[in-house]
Amino acid sequence: MNNTIKLAVASALLAAASNASAGIMIPAGDWTLDIGGVVNMYYTSTRHTGDDAGTLTAGTNNNGTKTKSNITTGLLPNYLTVSGKTRQNDLDVGFTISMQPGAATTSSLSGGGGNENRQQFITFGDASWGSIKLGKDLGIFASDAILNDMTLLGVGSGAGTLNGTTTLGRIGTGYIYADWKNQIAYSSPNWNGFSFTAGVSQGWNANGTGSPYAANGTTTQAGGSQPAFEAKASYSWAGDFAGKVWVSGISQKMRGIGATAGNAAGFAFDPTTGGSIPVAATAASSGTDDRSEAVDFGGTINVAGFGLTGYYFTGSGIGNQYQFSSGYDALGQARDSDGGYVQATYTIPGVGTKLGASWGTSNLDATSNDARGDVSSEMWTIGAYHPLTKHLNLVAEYSDAKDTVDARGAFAETKSKAKTVSLGAILFF
Repeated sequence: MNNTIKLAVASALLAAASNASAGIMIPAGDWTLDIGGVVNMYYTSTRHTGDDAGTLTAGTNNNGTKTKSNITTGLLPNYLTVSGKTRQNDLDVGFTISMQPGAATTSSLSGGGGNENRQQFITFGDASWGSIKLGKDLGIFASDAILNDMTLLGVGSGAGTLNGTTTLGRIGTGYIYADWKNQIAYSSPNWNGFSFTAGVSQGWNANGTGSPYAANGTTTQAGGSQPAFEAKASYSWAGDFAGKVWVSGISQKMRGIGATAGNAAGFAFDPTTGGSIPVAATAASSGTDDRSEAVDFGGTINVAGFGLTGYYFTGSGIGNQYQFSSGYDALGQARDSDGGYVQATYTIPGVGTKLGASWGTSNLDATSNDARGDVSSEMWTIGAYHPLTKHLNLVAEYSDAKDTVDARGAFAETKSKAKTVSLGAILFF
């Protein structure tokens, strides 16, 4: 199984108390191929209450109460991964290609669902000086936050609102999504537990969707005069009191924030008279430039069956759920954001069942130009993760997510809630 999936499996299994092993190993000439993957499915029941103005629960309850039931994949998509490795000219050379067949909550005569291609990369290096990666893989910034989230094995939030290949887990209620990015990155050797990774990833334009705000209205697409710069460093230790601490960051120059195309003078329909009225020309605007930045730090410890994880992030122009989404207002002013989560787990001796509880929040501050107030999204989750076999885990979770938008001006405070019960299983091979 490739390194990123191994890391995801190992991190998820912190919540499941199961053992991961390599996938299906196949010698092929100079190469050793590894076929691995993940298959999971859950029954979810989500009860929505409150207003329709939340970021995780918007438009789902019609200003009342509504329950949705789904049979869907969880935070991890289904995975099929082929990777290979070899040693040539004193270099360790490898590749990974994966696909993720989804089980979306929408349906159609063609079968519904969705498909993703999250990983296609090559690596080369040596244990003495590290390795270089070129291709598409999990982003560097905030990657440890999601890989240590216990809902990686389950569902978390988003089961009753999304129509994609996965749910949200704790994305947007404790950390920003690391995303899957085209990148060029260097990873150092492991020096007695310390290591670091630094690289550049594809630059993206800011996006105003994903919150009750309407920002610059652009779509998320490749753009910018520079790539994003990302890095992380970590230190791990073993023993009866094992653990890991980490810090990571991201910085990207954003161009043309709040840009408008402008319109020529003309006529527009007058709904009052049914006729036409003259409309003055509007000048085009190139928008403003700014730099989106964020930093995070966290740690996890494990002793005598107990596990404790703590995490915090802060940023400007980065958003609070998906990177660069809702990071700026319509005039190009950056919105500040922060958040984090705490998580406690306990593995029952002799049984292997891991019990866990976590709480987290993600916050987005309004600018002076925003009509509405600050946004806060938080979630409680309790879960049980039982290793039925070495590779198969049964999962039961309950998550209580809440979105709050503070009152401002003519807008009153709004609150929306989504309570989700999920039952299912996840298989690693």
